[in-house]
Amino acid sequence: MKNLLTDKIALVTGAASGIGRASAIAMADEGAIVVVADRDESAGHTVVEEITAREGNAVFIAMDVASRQSVSQGFDQVIGQFGRLDCAFNNAGIAGDNHLIAETTDEEWDRLIGINLTGVWSCLRREIQEMLPRGGGAIVNTASVAGLVGWRAGAAYSATKHAVVGLTRSAALDYARHGIRINAVCPGVIQTPMAAALETDTSGVRERLIRRHPQGRFGQAEEIAAAVVWLCSEQSSFTNGHTLAVDGGYTAQ
Repeated sequence: MKNLLTDKIALVTGAASGIGRASAIAMADEGAIVVVADRDESAGHTVVEEITAREGNAVFIAMDVASRQSVSQGFDQVIGQFGRLDCAFNNAGIAGDNHLIAETTDEEWDRLIGINLTGVWSCLRREIQEMLPRGGGAIVNTASVAGLVGWRAGAAYSATKHAVVGLTRSAALDYARHGIRINAVCPGVIQTPMAAALETDTSGVRERLIRRHPQGRFGQAEEIAAAVVWLCSEQSSFTNGHTLAVDGGYTAQ
């Protein structure tokens, strides 16, 4: 890929680490002006510095997707600075704890819903509002393989990701004739800080998860980033309402 997003204004939430960081860098490498949005200011500024060092263009804005006020203020800042938004990657999310559904607390459920679902919806709504008068744009939401199949001891997390899939498909139908494409990427287990706890796992969970991936390994954040860039680019101009599994064959079983 080369210059697939030249001069596009691109927003990435949860861009301070993991898939978000890799995607922000990849978008900048393809010519986009990237808005690095995250609640971690220090790590977010570090990503901007990485992009700048690669001769890319990026700015940081503080945004906590769990707060509608923070989301509103963040988008006001983006539009105030650039006047438009061409593409967006709603990536911010959390994994939560591994609990059976009967053991899931109200607090854990509410936190997962607030970040993984309501956070995506809040950003998606504002992105659509900004793209409509400008004739279109491309949006990608982070779902998961857990949004396509059940996830043992992770019903709350799986519920949020299934909801993101439904939100993506429905929004795509609502706005397809307005030039706005909305898709989702569904990663398998990716080697990111979110999965770092598995590195010291002694219960065999890590090995069982690896075996569930037919390619025999976890994915890399850059592999998801490549899919996100493609979905945001004109190379995928006839792809809409799609849930793209990037999972080493996990959901093919």
